[in-house]
Amino acid sequence: MSVSEIFVELQGFLAVYSLEQTAREILTLLQGVHRGAGFQDIPKRCLEAREHFGTVKTHLTSWKTRFPAEQCYRFHQHWRFVRQRLVFLAAFVVSLESETLVAREAVTEILGAEPDREKGFHLDVEDSLSGLLALASERSRLSRDSGFRLLNLKNDSLRKRHDGLKYDVKKVEEVLYDLSIRGFNKETAAACVEE
Repeated sequence: MSVSEIFVELQGFLAVYSLEQTAREILTLLQGVHRGAGFQDIPKRCLEAREHFGTVKTHLTSWKTRFPAEQCYRFHQHWRFVRQRLVFLAAFVVSLESETLVAREAVTEILGAEPDREKGFHLDVEDSLSGLLALASERSRLSRDSGFRLLNLKNDSLRKRHDGLKYDVKKVEEVLYDLSIRGFNKETAAACVEE
């Protein structure tokens, strides 16, 4: 490994560290919705989170200049987890603001990434889906923290449906995990469907 390759590798680690710090700040800010009066502060917290996403955009824009577009996958494992977390955080902000599920294109706009691989530094579909799965867990937690605390449900039908949703999400996560450890991706799945 040459000195320049080591330098590029080190730049990758430092860039990820600063992005992880910003993601932690956004997460800490949004976790306040789980506290007692958290619902009253949702607009304020979402606005502050959006300001932090401006910093995320700045970080990712600087990555575009540091790392060649054709070498994105060379460093993908360095920033995979933080990008999945950022997708989750962007989706959580949008769901708190509008009570809708965010589209992948909207997430790429919030993060400052490209939606298509051909355009260079892009957001993978797998990273996007992982972030959305984390959103399902967080929304489940939010409903449990708020609704069940207020209603004090024990064996109510709403509680049973909530438990069913929780297990359905777990099944989907198990399938995704099985596919990922077996090395399946979009191309492999398309080839299997064609057969």
